[in-house]
Amino acid sequence: MTVQEILIWPNPELLHISEPVDTITDDIRTLVDDMFETMYAHDGVGLAAPQIGVKKRILVVDIHSPDAERPSGEDPIVMINPVFTRQEGALEWEEGCLSVPGETGKVTRAADIEMTFMDLNGETQTLTADGLTAVALQHEVDHLDGKLFVAYLSPMKRKIIKRKMLKLIKSREEHVHGPDCNH
Repeated sequence: MTVQEILIWPNPELLHISEPVDTITDDIRTLVDDMFETMYAHDGVGLAAPQIGVKKRILVVDIHSPDAERPSGEDPIVMINPVFTRQEGALEWEEGCLSVPGETGKVTRAADIEMTFMDLNGETQTLTADGLTAVALQHEVDHLDGKLFVAYLSPMKRKIIKRKMLKLIKSREEHVHGPDCNH
């Protein structure tokens, strides 16, 4: 398992609509392992493949830390080609994102959801969720559709966050390449 680099918004790669997965292969299984490893390394609760530069409709969610005691039935979630079959109610949540590190914003999502998806065995599954799990799943599906939580924020807040992210990207590039690099 390998921790992958997470793309930082406003990287245009994050704005593409992801392609469906036709067949579960060993490469897909390795990708999912890397996604969990990357998510846990950054203390996230969810990660979508586009966040690590892979334009596939794959997401992982785990609202518990990897070594935490888990309530029965709350295993880490892997969804391939997820589709909402029900979205009801409303829930406001202060969301953050691994592609927008250090920033948060209030987003209104459906409170109760139902989804169908393919698991790592290629089988169709159904899942119902509420609370943080529902929020995280909706947030990650947005990534698959080229949308980030900042799209739900006011234009002013989005502009402020964008400026901070551009500074962060520049400082990371200077750290890697040096301040005089024209990269």
